[in-house]
Amino acid sequence: MSKIVVIGANHAGTACINTMLDNFGNENEIVVFDQNSNISFLGCGMALWIGKQIDGPEGLFYSDKEKLEAKGAKVYMESPVLSVDYDKKEVTALVNGQKHVESYEKLIFATGSQPIIPPIKGIEIVEGNREFKATMENVQFVKLYQNSAEVIEKLRNNEGIKRVAVVGAGYIGVELAEAFERLGKEVTLIDVADTCLAGYYDRELSDLMSKNLADHGIKLAYGQTVQAVEGSDKVERIITDKETFDIDMVIMAVGFRPNTDLGAGKIDLFHNGAFLVDKKQETSLSGVYAIGDCATIYDNALDDMSYIALASNAVRSGIVGAYNATGHELEGIGVQGSNGINIYDLKMVSTGLTLEKAKAAGYNAVETGFNDLQKPEFIKHDNHEVAIRIVFDKDTRVILGAQIASHEDISMGIHLFSLAIQEKVTIDKLALTDIFFLPHFNKPYNYITMAALTAEK
Repeated sequence: MSKIVVIGANHAGTACINTMLDNFGNENEIVVFDQNSNISFLGCGMALWIGKQIDGPEGLFYSDKEKLEAKGAKVYMESPVLSVDYDKKEVTALVNGQKHVESYEKLIFATGSQPIIPPIKGIEIVEGNREFKATMENVQFVKLYQNSAEVIEKLRNNEGIKRVAVVGAGYIGVELAEAFERLGKEVTLIDVADTCLAGYYDRELSDLMSKNLADHGIKLAYGQTVQAVEGSDKVERIITDKETFDIDMVIMAVGFRPNTDLGAGKIDLFHNGAFLVDKKQETSLSGVYAIGDCATIYDNALDDMSYIALASNAVRSGIVGAYNATGHELEGIGVQGSNGINIYDLKMVSTGLTLEKAKAAGYNAVETGFNDLQKPEFIKHDNHEVAIRIVFDKDTRVILGAQIASHEDISMGIHLFSLAIQEKVTIDKLALTDIFFLPHFNKPYNYITMAALTAEK
């Protein structure tokens, strides 16, 4: 029987632990350490919770210590790992306030990521606090369940919080901006980039989202760098290189960085500090694996390792890591980074590379697109315009990325493009792909077919 220690038990860790226990539980001893007090919080749902679009947080959890232990694991919660001795194959953790040493034969890192803290005057973090709590009152970070609960508690008990600044216009920032506006707050969305969602959509589609936000009263402060937050005992204003905003709460949503300090100097890292792994999720140290947000993952659009921090990728990498750590060889097939967002019912989905990213990667990339109604014009109700953009390589004709936006639910369409990128489908083959027609759903010459047919030759 092999002894496997897993450090971290959120999405990647939970998927990995469950896979090992469900398939190979009688073959291995599984020991888990996690520094948090809860497992499996779906952070993608916290804006729904904060914005009162769901009743509460209960449905945002799908596992816990008791469920994992019922399957046979030994789980230590609120037990941060202090160090790893790779020569002795020992993990030292703080369990119930005492140092605890655990030996291992295989080690799996599922340590996730932590918020990026930019150099902003006035923002200091409580040293060693895993909840990323700022010293100035009402400067908030959002990642864990505890962070969301604290924000909700402050909003409930303080009617003076009327103006909220959200720093960072990525997915989390945009979702939180909507959530606070739904609560009747005056919201300012600040980002150093000159648009929102820049990493996922090309400018034409990101501008659709910006207009959507502005139409709902959110002030957009793009192209601005936050320099300071000021206040006496609590935050009162936020200062950028261009403006000063009077505010009552600041939400820091700049982004996240991989949590890999335990491997410093011992394990090869990616350029952003993530554990560099192969397609089996194994690091440069034999028998040591890394999964989820702390690790790289193979990007089929780039044909290379990349860093794509998504819960869906965390689960997939957890499954692959579980098989290989237990001695059952399984190679990951790579990912496309498929993702989506729904803000004030504007639905946007994307996969693969944007045009800008494709060109930066060295492709002779071009883009084709089409705008049309989802259904024939004689369908008068629930018939919305759809915008699609497809990125492909002009030399090989291979599809590299796609983006779709509509008030219609077009989310399932992106799976076609995810598979197309994975299988190296060309734009010309897509033009002749069998896509069914029925007026209740689409047009005979639908927007996907038309975008492909009109692609540059």
